[in-house]
Amino acid sequence: MHELTGRTLWQLTVLDGSQYTVVPGSRSSLKCLSTVVEAACLAALDLAEAVADNPLDAAGFSGEPLLDNAARQAQNAKIRAGLADILADAAHQLDVCATGCQYAASGIIRDLTRHPQHMPPLPQLTRSQYTTLERIAQGGARFWRSLRGGRESVRAGEGSTIHGKPFHLLAKNRLVRVQERDSALGGQDVTVTAAGPLVLDTQRPSQTAPSAPARPAPSAASTAGRRR
Repeated sequence: MHELTGRTLWQLTVLDGSQYTVVPGSRSSLKCLSTVVEAACLAALDLAEAVADNPLDAAGFSGEPLLDNAARQAQNAKIRAGLADILADAAHQLDVCATGCQYAASGIIRDLTRHPQHMPPLPQLTRSQYTTLERIAQGGARFWRSLRGGRESVRAGEGSTIHGKPFHLLAKNRLVRVQERDSALGGQDVTVTAAGPLVLDTQRPSQTAPSAPARPAPSAASTAGRRR
């Protein structure tokens, strides 16, 4: 929770010091992100309170009266009920964080799309690169690099293989980010950066195929010639 709070606060600080603040409508997105910071802090507070209230079966202070088994069970039952409420509130605050991040991201895309003069320079993707970015945005991905030989592999969230060439171009243009390594066996999470949704929204291919050109209507002279 503290890491979530720190990262969200850092993102808010970066946005607040960027050129995005001059884009019309940016205040609402920054305000939304500030509520995410608040919700993350409240979730961290809830979890800290749960740790503090969690009953510990250990020796008490010198001279403190000992509780019998029935009294201890009654006390633990009361504490467990309180812990359930605390954890439920923490889960609610995390839901607020997720919703707030989605609103902030969509708000930034909306503001920049409506005012393209403030749009940052974005790379023009091919259809293959766009499809790769879209797959990662929808289901995430995992990146592996073998310790021997440095062989690399990338898999989408559903398990299918992502080709290395379009992936490395996305990473080079900072449209995707490979998180810090958790373990050599588990791989590394791949996430889409803030620029990724902008590319997906502004370079979305047409959903309808172009219609075939209509055939010209036959002239009266050609029709008369066929009748003879």
